[in-house]
Amino acid sequence: MSLPADSYIVETRTTAEVDPRERADFWSEHVGSHQSRMNYRYARTDDFHGATVRQRTERYQLVKFWSDEVAYSRTARQVRQDPDEDYRLLLPLSGEIVLRQDGQEARLTPGTGTLVSFGAPFECLQDASTHAFVLTIPAREMDGPLNRKSPLATGLDLSRGLGRVVSSMIGDLHAERDHLTDPHFNAVSDRVVELLCMLTLGDDRPDGASQLTDVETMVRRYVREHAADPGLTGTSMAHALGWSLRQIQLALQRAGTTPRDLIREERLRLVRERLQCGDCEHLTITDLAFASGFSSASALSTAFRQRYGVSPREMRSGGRRP
Repeated sequence: MSLPADSYIVETRTTAEVDPRERADFWSEHVGSHQSRMNYRYARTDDFHGATVRQRTERYQLVKFWSDEVAYSRTARQVRQDPDEDYRLLLPLSGEIVLRQDGQEARLTPGTGTLVSFGAPFECLQDASTHAFVLTIPAREMDGPLNRKSPLATGLDLSRGLGRVVSSMIGDLHAERDHLTDPHFNAVSDRVVELLCMLTLGDDRPDGASQLTDVETMVRRYVREHAADPGLTGTSMAHALGWSLRQIQLALQRAGTTPRDLIREERLRLVRERLQCGDCEHLTITDLAFASGFSSASALSTAFRQRYGVSPREMRSGGRRP
């Protein structure tokens, strides 16, 4: 996909747009245009039915589709002629999908999922009652965190724990498709991928040391991005990230802090940066307090002096950077 930044797009296509005798060819061309070169084998070609809802940015693509029975395959020659190293997370909502790749087979029904690489040959068979999601994930987003090529994750359990959170987040991405922006879609997709890395490694215990480290990393990132939100709390973070408040508290406890302290620290850092920035000199201390998530100027001043030993006004008079 080659799209400019800030180019979140939602597209809906259906075989009802064309003559019944042309629908199989339409489907082959349509799917091939956003999923790379493949072969198609139809149970019937005289009146094939299918539809897609496609969401995409420069980094990610989510497609919800349904169709009549069809078999997809990608050969070694097609892999060479049309290189595509990215992964697809395949998540059926109804029906059954059988995926074969690298000598392994995943038989998928609702509540399960799998990763398939378009960088290797595969065969994918679906029955006529199949509705499913396909999330395209850049290979670097999976291979980098895992420090290796991701294997075919046969039979990912998406019915409980982190798997259920992944499934729910993908469903929410689709449900809210008309109300999202490029940064929103990418941010949620990033978190889906981080959870998938945990599932692929098999580290989905709620208090596992490796997972707590990942939770801490994601919580810190989330707090940095939302520090100015006055409604930011440990509970709101837990709801947004799909973890329990206990998990977040445990992860931050290992790092010697708490949700409340981390939020306050990020807000104070934000205020300090703005105080030293010439572009923000028109803002009063009260303006800065509200713009950085504090309830009042006095609350900001008290916390700021405790942290930095000077008041916000004293730090501002100490010098600014352009």
